Amino acid sequence: MRLLLHACCGPCSIEPTRIFSEEGIPFEIYYANSNIHPAEEYEHRLETLKTFASSRNIAVNEGPYLPERWETCVAPFGTDRAARCCACYRLRFEETARVAAERGFDAISTTLTISPYQFIDIINEELVSAAKPYGIEALQRDFRDRYPEATRISRELGMYRQNYCGCRISIGEAAAERAARKEARKREKAERRRLRELETAQSAGGRA
Repeated sequence: MRLLLHACCGPCSIEPTRIFSEEGIPFEIYYANSNIHPAEEYEHRLETLKTFASSRNIAVNEGPYLPERWETCVAPFGTDRAARCCACYRLRFEETARVAAERGFDAISTTLTISPYQFIDIINEELVSAAKPYGIEALQRDFRDRYPEATRISRELGMYRQNYCGCRISIGEAAAERAARKEARKREKAERRRLRELETAQSAGGRA
């Protein structure tokens, strides 16, 4: 079996590529990510992926960067994240499956399932749907248990780690989520301080 592995970035490729290598499955990476915005971010992620792949002797194939297709096929779903991500997976997997069939690969898979922030069931469904018309296999995997290890290794290697999924809409969503987490931590800290002060006051009162 020859596998064409769709990859979204370098850090997410660390563990899936290791696992497929250990399983003895010949594979190449396919970077098909017209969702990534802006173009500078697309290039930054691609170069990070290429650097990592080169260190592991893994071939990287770059697909066409067509953000206008993403705008037409995916952007209309707006802030409906599940629907938008589903359409985004479909766009990228259909491209991966087409190229896999043209180049004689037997199967496709993706590194996206390592992320706990993605819709894993939808990813696997779209992977199967993309592969079926071409008569190739869809290797459905759930790599989420390897996410902590991939994070650790990528940090040790000093790899660029993006702080949003990729599309222009996710930039705002990620910023809002970070702000919400920051505010939650601030409230928790204030509550812990209040409780400590209350305990101190009660203790002082007991000694009076």
